[in-house]
Amino acid sequence: MSDLERARSLMLEGNYTAALCRGEETLTSSKRGVKPLLDWIDEGKKLTGWTAADRVVGKAAAFLYVLLGVERVWALVMSTPALAVLRTHGIEALCDSEVAKIENRSRDGFCPMETAVWDIDDPVLARETVIVRLRELNGE
Repeated sequence: MSDLERARSLMLEGNYTAALCRGEETLTSSKRGVKPLLDWIDEGKKLTGWTAADRVVGKAAAFLYVLLGVERVWALVMSTPALAVLRTHGIEALCDSEVAKIENRSRDGFCPMETAVWDIDDPVLARETVIVRLRELNGE
């Protein structure tokens, strides 16, 4: 079984929001949004050669995957800007459904994370912007 098949299967069958594989190594999370990716970055994880399976990947998540150094990202839903970010940075990007922009959880507008990084092209600046936006959303 390929890393992509394992990550996808692990995510779907384990009901995770994200699952990553490299050979026999795995990482999983049930946290929502970009939180697992930020946690892995904060933990200093370097995921060169890893394959990620994620439920939803918008532009913000794509930048975080770039910073993590993954080789491949598959998602159930991925935005067109996320595909562009990943491919620009040499990451194979695959999805079941491509959308113009990710909706928010209430489905009455756009994802605040994707909106926050919409006009950003630098992964480091995108991460900083996401952190600030999360703090704002949490009332900090």
